[in-house]
Amino acid sequence: MQDILVLYYSHRGSVRALAERLARGIDSVPGAQARLRTVPRVSTVCEASAPGIPDAGAPYVEISDLEECAGLALGSPVRFGNMAAPIKYFWDGTIATWQNGSLAGKPACVFTSSASQHGGNEATLLSMMLPLLHHGMLLMGLPYTEAELSTTRSGGTPYGASHVAGGNGDPTLTEAESQLAFAQGQRLARLVVQLGKS
Repeated sequence: MQDILVLYYSHRGSVRALAERLARGIDSVPGAQARLRTVPRVSTVCEASAPGIPDAGAPYVEISDLEECAGLALGSPVRFGNMAAPIKYFWDGTIATWQNGSLAGKPACVFTSSASQHGGNEATLLSMMLPLLHHGMLLMGLPYTEAELSTTRSGGTPYGASHVAGGNGDPTLTEAESQLAFAQGQRLARLVVQLGKS
């Protein structure tokens, strides 16, 4: 069984909803299983500022999760066209993982959520790809063969699944957003399983 890490930070629940939907897509592929993990909040001086165990949801990620995974889906809310500080803080602490090449050659994808339709989704997805490229990961997006990519009126980009939460931060995914996140999870899992056979 190939473990695929679904690593995310969620402030109001939208990115968590995408992560859970991606995980369902991963789990639908024989030979693959999702491992949901999150990161703690950080203070304004970039130190972890959350309890050692989350109150709800996925457990906090550990470096061993990166080393053990066969693939990675990375999610963050939009912060001015960039990944949120807690995700950036986590990646800044992965120098040893980079040095030993633990992630090199493993498939990866990214996903995000913003408050508005043009709130920086694609820029955020691209920003999350940068540390993954430095780690030598194989990045994949969402092709236009996914019909919802051409018809969505909310989230969804060729760079990765996304959600438009609106000003009130509604985490409820539209049908298209849900289908695209599920499809992204499936695509990632199929590639991981295929590479595991070679």
